[in-house]
Amino acid sequence: MLSTSGVLISVCDEPGACPVCGGPLHVQKTIPHHGKTIRHGQFEIRETVHVCATRCRYGSGTLVTRRAVSLAEHIIAGRTVGYDVMTFVGLQRFIHYRQREEIRSALHGEYGISLSSGEISNIAKLFLRYMQNLHYKYAEPLQNALTEDGGWPLHIDATCEDGRGTLLVALAGWRRWVLGAWKIPTERSDAIVPCLHQIVQLFGAPCAVMRDLGRAVTLAVNTLVSDLELDIPILACHLHFLKDIGSDLLKPGYGELRSLFKKWKIRPQLRAFSRDIGRKIGPDIVREREKVYAWLQKGGDLNMPEGRTGIATVRHFAQWILDYHEDSSGEGFPFDRPYLDFYDRCITVHRAIPRLLVGRLQDPHVSKISKRCQRILNPVLSEVPFHQTVRRLRARASLFDELRDALRLVPKNTSHSKHRPDTTVREMADIRQHVEQLVKSLEERRPERGPAQDTRNAIDLILRHVKDHGDNLWGHVIPLPIEQGGGIRLLERTNNLLEGFFKGMKHNERRRSGRKVLTQDFEHLPPEAALAYNLKHNDYVAIVCGSLENLPEAFARIDLEKKQRALYNAPETSFHPDVQPQLTESASLPTADRRLIRTKQMKERILAIATSRIKNRSIG
Repeated sequence: MLSTSGVLISVCDEPGACPVCGGPLHVQKTIPHHGKTIRHGQFEIRETVHVCATRCRYGSGTLVTRRAVSLAEHIIAGRTVGYDVMTFVGLQRFIHYRQREEIRSALHGEYGISLSSGEISNIAKLFLRYMQNLHYKYAEPLQNALTEDGGWPLHIDATCEDGRGTLLVALAGWRRWVLGAWKIPTERSDAIVPCLHQIVQLFGAPCAVMRDLGRAVTLAVNTLVSDLELDIPILACHLHFLKDIGSDLLKPGYGELRSLFKKWKIRPQLRAFSRDIGRKIGPDIVREREKVYAWLQKGGDLNMPEGRTGIATVRHFAQWILDYHEDSSGEGFPFDRPYLDFYDRCITVHRAIPRLLVGRLQDPHVSKISKRCQRILNPVLSEVPFHQTVRRLRARASLFDELRDALRLVPKNTSHSKHRPDTTVREMADIRQHVEQLVKSLEERRPERGPAQDTRNAIDLILRHVKDHGDNLWGHVIPLPIEQGGGIRLLERTNNLLEGFFKGMKHNERRRSGRKVLTQDFEHLPPEAALAYNLKHNDYVAIVCGSLENLPEAFARIDLEKKQRALYNAPETSFHPDVQPQLTESASLPTADRRLIRTKQMKERILAIATSRIKNRSIG
């Protein structure tokens, strides 16, 4: 392959007859250019072009010429690289998440193909354009596959990074295919509705819709169902429903508790205490740590060790308080309440120290250090405001946990696992029954009057959410058409499919770029990058190209068919890939506007107008 570098290859296909008059084709000219393909390496090409002897023209008015079809099947029109090079770059960038220099080195080292970093970026974007065209071209076969499943549930959601680069994705729930992806100015219903109509135009109407509780998505889905006069269930994500209630229920009290800890500076004082004691112990810290560990192994000894070991023990108690995040499950607020765990550890240590000092009060150093630790924790013991705030927060957290248990949701790691929320209709009915029983119980337990105002407000908040979203919480049992064998199929209770998709997409972009904040990356990432994830699904690949090895040929056929249609003015036989929903710009400062207003000319023009004299003050 490397030996073909610089080799001149003559390409002259058999011209055949003129497709218009049937006459012969003569040589018009030869065109020299470069070629770079994974199959052949780098080479020089001399292509022979034939023209009709009688100068016939196609229906579009174009002169009848015949270029080398064998070359067009390998080299992208107007470029020097082949379809296989573009496919390699695209798969490496959007499936394996490699950086430009990594792709560049792989091409040069394995195939002897030299490309600049800028070319890699341009080819990667070109790959996404072809990927979108391929997706649209096979929309009908993809729709047929979805229909054979008995329909497809639509999962719809949007994501962004720091409020920029909003990416809207529509996903077929049972197949996990991305059916459409768009960049929208902001998450607004008027921007989402055209995108949903495009999906219905391509793949037919869904059998159900799964959405979050956002106003924009809710209004957009309701508008779509109303416009199409569909009778399908519109389902609210149970996890979003639970999170919204938990946030509204616990955020006021939790924020108050966090503010109290910040006001009294409990954490900074404990950190300073731990550092100070560590400096006092000095180089002996390793030996004293081992002694503390040995004391911990003596389960029956509840007395504080003497001397430096006792001082090191108090230090480790303070460190144990600071390690309060260990009690969290990783699910995040409102499922985890770290400051409540911090409070519990502070109370526990404050109660433990006096009991550990029994019989050790004669050691002034240990006693002094222990009392210093207790003084730091003393504010936490106060009835007002700590105890009252915690009491209200625990009462509300108890109500939230009751609802969580009734819904049987365990959000941890569901984004990365094959979530199987409900396997039988009986389980779904059982969950609904438990939620309805809880609602009835809350109505009975709601205090009508008296001092329990906070409990009354908390119950009212839960009941209000249930009333607002109760109609969209159930309906996950989807009957299948008789022609597809009948029966039923269950829909996911959460939108974790898309949540996990977005999380994985951002994780992959961070791994590729090495940046934690993806504001710029997501703003410039084409929406078609979401379509590339379909290439991880074998059933999708089998429909659009058979296998990934055939992907370059599928891209080449797109160009050949497009060229034939253009020559004969033939209409599009499927949904035109260039037709996109017309989105109204609604963001306050999108990237294009930012470039304009930051130009030197904009500043100079505004200053010139502001400082100019008004020659004519009269109007009219």
